[in-house]
Amino acid sequence: MNVIPEALRSGSPLAEHYLRYDEAIHHLYEYDFRDAGSYAARAEWLDRTEDTRVDRQDIVSFLRSYNGRLNSHPAVMQAIERLAEPDALVITGGQQSGLFTGSLLVIYKAATIIKAAHEAEKKLNRPVIPIFWIAGEDHDWDEVDHTYMLTSDLGITKVKMPGRYDGRASVSNVSVERDNWLQAIHKLEELLPDTDYKPELISNIKEAVQDEYLSLSDVFAKMIGQLFGSYGLVMMDSADPELRRLEMPIFERMIEDNDSLEQCYHESAGRVVTSGFGTQADVTPDCANLFYIHEGARLLLHKENGKFIDRRGYVSFTKTELIEVLRQHPERFSNNVLTRPLMQDSLFPVLSTVLGHAEIAYWALAKDAFHRFGLRMPILQPRMSYTILDHHIQKLMDKYDLNFNDIQYSFDDKKNAWLSSLDEFDMNGQFELLKTSFHKLYAPVLEQLNQIEPGLGRLGTTNSGKIEEQIAYMQLRTKQAIAQRHEASVKQWDTLEITLFPMKRPQERVYNVYGYLNRYGKEWLADLMNVPADLSGNHHILYI
Repeated sequence: MNVIPEALRSGSPLAEHYLRYDEAIHHLYEYDFRDAGSYAARAEWLDRTEDTRVDRQDIVSFLRSYNGRLNSHPAVMQAIERLAEPDALVITGGQQSGLFTGSLLVIYKAATIIKAAHEAEKKLNRPVIPIFWIAGEDHDWDEVDHTYMLTSDLGITKVKMPGRYDGRASVSNVSVERDNWLQAIHKLEELLPDTDYKPELISNIKEAVQDEYLSLSDVFAKMIGQLFGSYGLVMMDSADPELRRLEMPIFERMIEDNDSLEQCYHESAGRVVTSGFGTQADVTPDCANLFYIHEGARLLLHKENGKFIDRRGYVSFTKTELIEVLRQHPERFSNNVLTRPLMQDSLFPVLSTVLGHAEIAYWALAKDAFHRFGLRMPILQPRMSYTILDHHIQKLMDKYDLNFNDIQYSFDDKKNAWLSSLDEFDMNGQFELLKTSFHKLYAPVLEQLNQIEPGLGRLGTTNSGKIEEQIAYMQLRTKQAIAQRHEASVKQWDTLEITLFPMKRPQERVYNVYGYLNRYGKEWLADLMNVPADLSGNHHILYI
């Protein structure tokens, strides 16, 4: 496996500035992730503020219980015991649970957390534990109940969890019947070509769904554990009721200081905009930035007339009442994207957190809130980003004289230019000339028809349009006929796009890892983990 740097569009100007850590964004963040001195400074601050976080031993106890149930590899349990040491620090990173682990970017984020922890441990000469934070409290089921596979006939197939799960329940609170899991696994098994690796992969997935009812988050934790447990990756679910009990004092403070926190988010959002960047996340007036679970539904709380309410009118609490409910039922409370960073750093001694580009951008809204909470924003480590490219795809790129950026930025233009080169009689040019000539010849006729009778003019315009449609139709059919004569080559062009930029999106945001594990075996993942760490945040090509 060779790894070559190659630029990939990010879609976030703010994140791109952060990767360079240029002067335009210094005031929006706390640390320069590229500077080794940032790690020593962050570690020193964490040591001084140990007593401001949830008791370390309570967190360790929770992680023992959770991972003992879902992710009990000896390396994981050893990592948890190391976290109990008073000088141990943490590298975190999180993602929503996804069907069969979701898209490749989840795999790359997990790998980054592990590598970043390993590198930090070497720099600081003290324990640094990798922790994957499952955002199980999120409630958008439609975002997580499917994944995509590249089929052997070059189709993109959506594998979806059977059954309907209505309402706004947190993903971790949705119980999925084992029969539905087995149906989804059967669909995956049908799509994966037969290889030497396939039986073991399917067996491992079935092993993760032995219980009669399992949430997507639980199976996600098991499957990530199967892939990364040997590297000591500790898992946790943000929606776990046991964790909620530990978080209760932090939620109480979020409620008590809610107005101040809201002001912090608004001021940070204004600073981001005046720095020349767009709004990175919704910062709406009077939003409490907290969710309340009511009869299974996750409701965003707002403030109105001194009360915490939801927009649908289901719940209404004074501040005192809300705190009283919290003390009795902490499992009913949930963070949003702006308060989750505060919760994370109130639980763990977070040296750095691994984020994608969009996350780096919206974390800029949290800096003032961190300070208000007596915290400091941790080092933000961009996750590793890859595109898998094998020798067959490289041969096709060489054949048509294409590079990665050609496929990323100008694939359609390149393909159309290639198709035009196949038009030996310049039929497309002849049709364009025909359309121009027809319009030029017919225009004076239409003018004269209008003079004879307006009705004839209208009829002539309709007639002209139909003739132009027929010319365009013949032009299209001619293009299709030329392409059909070169069908094998056209398919090769389609292979390039669907492999590297399926659905016009980066490969890592679409395809599931099991297609690659089925093709290359678990050695592929081992090779990825053995690649020297490049934590620059730049994109790389994985040549296989």
